[in-house]
Amino acid sequence: MEMSISAAEDALRFAVLWLKLGVEVAGATMIAMGVIAACRTWLSGVRDPGRDAFSESRLQLARFLALALELQLGADILSTAVAPTWDQIGKLAAIAVIRTALNYFLQREMRDSPAAEGARMASPVPAAAD
Repeated sequence: MEMSISAAEDALRFAVLWLKLGVEVAGATMIAMGVIAACRTWLSGVRDPGRDAFSESRLQLARFLALALELQLGADILSTAVAPTWDQIGKLAAIAVIRTALNYFLQREMRDSPAAEGARMASPVPAAAD
C-alpha cells in the first residue's frame, strides 16, 4: 500500500514538473511574440512619421510582458504545488511579490500611456445607464 502511494506521488511530481515546463515555455513564447510584435509596430511607424510608433510598440510589448509574468508566476506556483518545503514557499513568496509588483507597474503604465489614452478616445464610449 505504501509503495503505491509513493509511486503515485512520484507520478504526480513528474506530471507537475512537465506542466511547469510547458507553462514556462508558454511564458517565454509570449515574450518572444511580444518582442516581434513590438518591433513590427515600431518598424511600420518608422514609415509613417505622424504616428507615435514608439509608444504604441512599448504598449504592445507591455501587454505581452504582463501575460508572460502571469504565466511565469503560475509556473512558480506549480513548482511548489507538490509537497513544498518552507524554503520553497519563502522563495515563491518573494518571486510572487516581485512579479506582482512588476505586473502592477506594467498595468499602470499601459493604462496611463499616451497610446492607450488615444485608443480610449478613438473608441466609442457606451452611454451610462441611469
